[in-house]
Formats: sequence, C-alpha cells, structure tokens
Amino acid sequence: MAEYDLTPRIAPNLDRHLVFPLLEFLQERQMYPDEQILKSKIELLNKTNMVDYAMDIHKSLYHTEDVPQDMVERRVEVVARLKALEESAAPLVNFLQNAAAVQELRADKQYNLQMLHERYQIGPQQIEALYQYAKFQFECGNYSGAADYLYQYRALCTNSDRSLSALWGKLAAEILMQNWDIALEELNRLKEIIDSKSFSSPMNQVQNRIWLMHWSLFIFFNHDNGRTQIIDLFNQDKYLNAIQTNAPHLVRYLATAFIVNKRRRPQFKDFIKVIQQEQNSYNDPITEFLTCVYVNYDFDGAQKKMRECEESACRKVKLEL
Repeated sequence: MAEYDLTPRIAPNLDRHLVFPLLEFLQERQMYPDEQILKSKIELLNKTNMVDYAMDIHKSLYHTEDVPQDMVERRVEVVARLKALEESAAPLVNFLQNAAAVQELRADKQYNLQMLHERYQIGPQQIEALYQYAKFQFECGNYSGAADYLYQYRALCTNSDRSLSALWGKLAAEILMQNWDIALEELNRLKEIIDSKSFSSPMNQVQNRIWLMHWSLFIFFNHDNGRTQIIDLFNQDKYLNAIQTNAPHLVRYLATAFIVNKRRRPQFKDFIKVIQQEQNSYNDPITEFLTCVYVNYDFDGAQKKMRECEESACRKVKLEL
C-alpha cells in the first residue's frame, strides 16, 4: 500500500495542520509502523502551538508520563503569548461580541475604520492584533475561534495581501472543522482572487493554483457534488497546465473523479491524452488502468491494474464504465 502513498508529495503543498488528517488516515490503515507515524506527528506538532497534544503523543509513544523539559518550557511560552495577544486584541474582540455594535458595520471598509476609531478608539494596531490573535488561535488548534476572527478581520482589513493570507487561514479552519459547504464557498472566493490578482511573477500565481488544488481535495472528496466540481476546476486550462508542470500526481484524483462521474465523457477523451502525455512523469494503478482500457485496449492488463488498485486501498473507486 505504501508504494502508492502520495502523502510525501501532497504534504509540502498543505498547511501543516492539514497534514494531520493524512497522518490519521495512514495510522488507521496501518500503512506504516505506528511508531513512525507518532514520531511524524510530534515533529509536525513541534512547529505549531498544540503543545498539549504533542505531550500526549510523546507519552503514548514512549509509554511514560514524563515529557521533555523543552516541551514544558514551550507550553509556558505559548500560554504567555496567548495571554498577551488576547489583551492586545481585547478592544476589538469586545466590540465584535456586541451584536448591536457590529450591526453598525457596513460594506464600506473606510467607513468602518473611521467609525471604530471615532466611537470606540479602535485603530490599525487593534485590527492587526486581531489578525495575530486569530492566527495564534489557529496554531493552537482552536479552528472555530480562528475562523470567526479571520472572517471579521477580512471585513476590516484594507491590505490585499494580508486579507488573502486571512482567507487561506479561514479556508484551512473550515476544512479542519469539516464544514464542507462553507469551505467550498471560501475555496471559490480564493480561486477568484488568485485568477484575478496581479502576482509578482507568473510562477507565484501557478504556485497559488497548485496550493489551491491540493487543499481542494479535502472538500471535493467529501462534498456531495465534489466529484463534478473537481473536474470543473482541475480541467481548466490554467489549472491543468499547473498540474502537468508542477504537480503531475494530482492526475490520480482527476482520473478518479472521471471514473466515478458518468456525465463527463467529452472531457474524458481529452483527459486520456493528458494521461498519455504524463506517463513518464507520473503513473499509478488508476492511470495505468485507464491506459490499458482506452489506449491499449488491453483488458487483461486492466484487470491486473484493478487488482493493484484494490491492494493499494483504492476500493472506494467504483468502476462504472
């Protein structure tokens, strides 16, 4: 099974918090030794503020109630930093908790900034503090609080780059909370910005599209209409070019979507050509199965590849050809 595991290719294109569900998946299916997965979790957690979780895994891994001193010290730092950020953001957080006051906010950001300054003595410093507080909450694993604050921050932020960063954070939080409808809305909003924004270089824009497609996998393979929408996104010229240039492993997911979706036959023929073009850079039992059936007409070979699919945990792919 591990032979076809794409986690090492996918993980660098995800926020580190989005890697946790992948490690959980691998651990549940025992694709790697449990000790290896637990060590990977601790390594990942060390780069977040989820210190308590890291401590629990350390205890489980080494069968002890003791934890390293650096973890204890790190926890003290996280608690102190959280308290400081909470105090800095308190004026704006208190305002946002006042439903009557929030109703005064409008779509006009300049009006909002002026109103907050004149009536509540809230300025750019407190708005920036809200972003830092939301980001820290996310790093602590409080995805619900982070999503709420990032949403409010974007309603006040006038810096387009910072607003884009907040949108990425909110998308990650919604994915981690498995709010698939909201996550899909944020995904579409982010796509619109990426496609229309002026980036410092074309490759920067391509990289943003690659990140977006990787993050979208969580949504498309959980949302009711996701198998259709992944085709709509990945099969667009700009996104398909990004796949072929920098992320050919994403062909697996597009292939799976085509297989389980009967209504995409016209696009499917063009996709078979893509599989042929990418044979040297990427292939797996799913893409090889399609090559056997639609290119080589090798049905014995197709059966063999299908068995490999089953052996490599591809049982969810229902072939309806």
